[in-house]
Amino acid sequence: MTEESGRRNLRMPHGDELFAVVTEHNGGNHVRVRCADGKNRMGRIPGRMKYRTWINEGDVVLVEPWDWQDEKANIEWRYSEQDAEQLREEGHIE
Repeated sequence: MTEESGRRNLRMPHGDELFAVVTEHNGGNHVRVRCADGKNRMGRIPGRMKYRTWINEGDVVLVEPWDWQDEKANIEWRYSEQDAEQLREEGHIE
């Protein structure tokens, strides 16, 4: 975090990754997400995040859509509320 602006360096999308908002928790390791490209996808929470990072409805996440099934995606990163607010202020998400 820079001292003069309070801005933190956040993880940004690389390659095929997109910003998304969790709209529904479907139990287990599946959530429904609304992606920045306007599509609704089924998101899969990988095992490395499943018990360490709790993902709730309304959370801003980074997803990578599957190459072979565009209606599904892997959750790659979850942003905290403070980080999501910074992304909104900088115009990366609505």
